[in-house]
Amino acid sequence: MPTLDIGPNDGIYYQYSPPRTETEVTFVFFNALTGDTASWEAQIAPSLRKAGHGTLSYNMRGQVNSPFTAGLKLDASLVVEDSFRLLQQLKPSRPVLVGLSIGGLFAAQTWLKGAEAVGLVLINTLREDGPRLRWIGDALVRAVEVGGLELFRDLFLPLLMNQDWLAAQRGNFVTPDTTYTPLDPASGHYKLLAEAGRSADWNLPYEKITPPTLVITGLQDHVFLERGVVDELFARLPAARRVDLLEAGHLVPAERPQALTEALLAFAKEVE
Repeated sequence: MPTLDIGPNDGIYYQYSPPRTETEVTFVFFNALTGDTASWEAQIAPSLRKAGHGTLSYNMRGQVNSPFTAGLKLDASLVVEDSFRLLQQLKPSRPVLVGLSIGGLFAAQTWLKGAEAVGLVLINTLREDGPRLRWIGDALVRAVEVGGLELFRDLFLPLLMNQDWLAAQRGNFVTPDTTYTPLDPASGHYKLLAEAGRSADWNLPYEKITPPTLVITGLQDHVFLERGVVDELFARLPAARRVDLLEAGHLVPAERPQALTEALLAFAKEVE
């Protein structure tokens, strides 16, 4: 299992495949806080590799197979530092940084920190800090304190996912035999939600993000999407284009993997 060792009890699990030639890119995937590499490796990364591109997916410290020292604060600055460290170590060829949700924020901040990138892809990332966003963050943490990720999913997936996904998956959620167990405050997922989520700085200097940037928005996201905010922040990006997905919500890799793959392949041609 490939792991970048950071200390005796700390490491970053990753899966890396270089591109077929020097002209193709390496897609570097940044997870959401409750995600893992499986989000990308199920369909999207294999399709990109089949087209000749490289892929690098990894789990933040606190996610699956990425250990951390007990008591370590898993805040946003640590996540960005880790992603920068991983890129410096592996030096992927012609990286395109792809982030889902808050992962897009971390991708942009990693580039601003000095990481190389020939392009950025921000999937349901553009949002404005304020009382509404902080309330949502606190509610997510409170949900896992009361009933773990099971309650988190039962409460929020109807607002995050598209109608087709919800219809297909309804029988697997809010069932009579569901057991809600509070998430351990020392667990990685809890600490990422409570520490990285709450410490994230959403006030990006968008005018300074100069690489070609693709903004992908799922229009059935009923939690984080504020269309006026997306329009305003998108307009501040110097070299951006956007793809709005009518049939997707917040978790595009799970809902519309084929559409996302096609958008990434088209973007790769642009940055080539």
